[in-house]
Amino acid sequence: MASSGQATCGVRRVERWHWLLYLAMAFAGALLTFVSPLAQAEPTDDVTFRKLIDGYCAAWSSGNADVPAKYYAKDSELVFYDIAPFVYHGWSEYHDGVQKEIFANITSGVLTAGKDLKVTRHGTIAWTTVSMHFSEKTKDGKRVETDIRYTGIWEKRGQSWLLVHEHLSAPLAG
Repeated sequence: MASSGQATCGVRRVERWHWLLYLAMAFAGALLTFVSPLAQAEPTDDVTFRKLIDGYCAAWSSGNADVPAKYYAKDSELVFYDIAPFVYHGWSEYHDGVQKEIFANITSGVLTAGKDLKVTRHGTIAWTTVSMHFSEKTKDGKRVETDIRYTGIWEKRGQSWLLVHEHLSAPLAG
């Protein structure tokens, strides 16, 4: 017959295994809770931002700086880096500068995004990188082709993703 000390020891061992089993199940449940939404959100973000980037390119291809305005946050302290000039502070300055520096000198232009779009998202902030190509015809009849590197920082405000910063650059001719 087993002593009460041995029975108590056996009960403790079973309780310890139950506790470890519960802990393992809780850990597995937490992994499913946190990993599953991240895995599901990624394809959705890719589709969402592909549509945004393609719409962005079409808007800038219009030749009218009013058209792409819907893609930008209007805060005056935001900074946008472009090909020319170097920097704009706030959407208003960006709008006027592009209209004067770029659109005033071309008869047509087409901006297209490459297939290499990369989206990284953390909550209501996302950044996108993609190569772009700008093909323009200037008022003096020249055709200019420019490859562009693009980085956009987006913030979800309400139901919309808006650009709060962007950086465009062109590789130096080699």
